[in-house]
Amino acid sequence: MEYNRVSADCHLDMPWMPPELFVSEASNEMKDRMPYVEDGPDGPQWVTKRGANFGLLNGVGPGGQKLVPGQNKRVDIMAETGMFEDGQKGIQRVSDPHMRLKEMERDGVDAEVIYGILGSASKMQDPEAAIEVFRIYNDWLVDFCSHYPDRHIGLACLPYGDVDAAVKEVHRCAKMGLRGLELSCSWDMDPMWHPSWDPFWEAVNEVQLPLHFHTFPTTSPIAREMASGQVRRAAMFTGVSAFQMGLIHIVAAIIGAGVFDRYPNLKIALGESGVGWLPYALDRMDFEFEDRFRDLMKHKPSEYWQMHCKATFQYDVIGPMLVNTNNLMTEDTLMWGSDYPHTDGIWPESSKYIDEQFPGLSAAQVKKITCDNAVEFYGLKKSN
Repeated sequence: MEYNRVSADCHLDMPWMPPELFVSEASNEMKDRMPYVEDGPDGPQWVTKRGANFGLLNGVGPGGQKLVPGQNKRVDIMAETGMFEDGQKGIQRVSDPHMRLKEMERDGVDAEVIYGILGSASKMQDPEAAIEVFRIYNDWLVDFCSHYPDRHIGLACLPYGDVDAAVKEVHRCAKMGLRGLELSCSWDMDPMWHPSWDPFWEAVNEVQLPLHFHTFPTTSPIAREMASGQVRRAAMFTGVSAFQMGLIHIVAAIIGAGVFDRYPNLKIALGESGVGWLPYALDRMDFEFEDRFRDLMKHKPSEYWQMHCKATFQYDVIGPMLVNTNNLMTEDTLMWGSDYPHTDGIWPESSKYIDEQFPGLSAAQVKKITCDNAVEFYGLKKSN
């Protein structure tokens, strides 16, 4: 396979999953606790019998919102392709591997990394059932990726509330052939510096699959969903403006806890993190290391970043201007992604946004960021 553009951040969310999947594949004792589709005031919607709501079937964005023309410019552009109109007809372009390949080709993308349904776990408020949901999703994902294994790179969803369950799923998914792991970042989980995570780090280190963190919520989703009208929109604005920089909590915790020293095979990717904030964060960590935390780690934090980590972004005009500044964030640590089919993604206009945001970088640097780094990170096979 010849790769010219790889999107390192794309999505498959609960609203676009096959409607009967979870109930049909769950164990008998779990069937009543699984997400399913029922009729709602705005159309078929994903719910559970315990009151969770995941949004409209084939709805807009990860929350399955109702399409409101004129509210979101990027969504309007996606809607012009017929994506949501098809969804109302039961045509699932996002979760059908053959249709999804055509979506990629429309955008000039040769391969994509697919983040999954992690956000569903916190909405369920049922950790045991969430583990079953992730098991079912991961099994389904193996089949989804099998049609185009060099082009669809699926990430296994791991439960965050039960380290033992996460460890078991790490080994199970590695044996099934999935190409990466994704752990939910939740406001109510043990911080990454806590020793309770050590069995998890050991498992990820053993299977040598890249581990992904996608966003870091700053408030409980329940608190946000209780708001309405303009208050809810203000809460949403706060969340989408700040979630990327919140990932410093993950990066600093892993580095500060000496995880990379103890588990040197670990590779970490931050999904949809943006990159403009990273040079400051790395410089800040280096300063604190030199000043008072040299006992915690063998190297400067920025050196661990360079050796073990990647960050993804779809559109960030600040970050490319800071590449190689003080050797804090090099082009080798960055991976571009379209964020398909999320509301702030740039599909199907990725070429336009790529052309706009890299004016100060060489063609070789842009190729690394938009293709080569991901090819290497995920071990994709290039044609000779």
